Amino acid sequence: MECRSIALDGPAGAGKSTLARMASNRYGLIYVDTGAIYRCVGLHVLRKKIGSKDEDGVVSLLPEINIEMKHDETKTQRMILNGEDVTDAIRMPDVSAYASDVSAMPPVRGFLLDMQKEMAQKYDVIMDGRDIGTVVLPEAGLKVFLTADLETRAKRRYLELSGKNIDTTFETVKRDMEIRDKNDSERAAAPLKPAVDSVLLDTTHYDLDESVNALCALIDGRFGVTA
Repeated sequence: MECRSIALDGPAGAGKSTLARMASNRYGLIYVDTGAIYRCVGLHVLRKKIGSKDEDGVVSLLPEINIEMKHDETKTQRMILNGEDVTDAIRMPDVSAYASDVSAMPPVRGFLLDMQKEMAQKYDVIMDGRDIGTVVLPEAGLKVFLTADLETRAKRRYLELSGKNIDTTFETVKRDMEIRDKNDSERAAAPLKPAVDSVLLDTTHYDLDESVNALCALIDGRFGVTA
């Protein structure tokens, strides 16, 4: 039977990871957080003290990067970079900036594209990112473009970081998110934009339960299943 695939795209802080994870648990899907994959590349580049916009330097590091995705006993996705669990390290603000820059580089996107496509061929997946419906999985059974206004997204991300005792301010988070929105939307390689056949889901005025229920209603409607 052909694997089910759900593409979930949208800007930073829209809640893609949280909703995708919850939906994956409800439907027994494999959750693929592509943003975390790019963050692993960004973390490696940062640690090697290569500039985030130094494409030649970044590309020279790709052969030494090995990224794995594993799931622990609670089904939480763990990111493994060259044998090290970096699940928490990749969420630091400086890594976010690096991830945004390296993800704009065509060689980096090409390096990771096959890895993402292969997972969708093997498993029922819900995959989130910036170009899943447009580039990675253009034949996905359901494409959703998840969004919320900047103020709401920044508040959500700030609360998330504060809950992890990461020292930052709301103003910093909002400014960084605004910069990333611009970079993601204007980059030459696979810019952030809705697929023409995607469904827009704006969660600005939704709480978490309302957001996940709205996403699951779209999944039920498309695949004829009930969690």
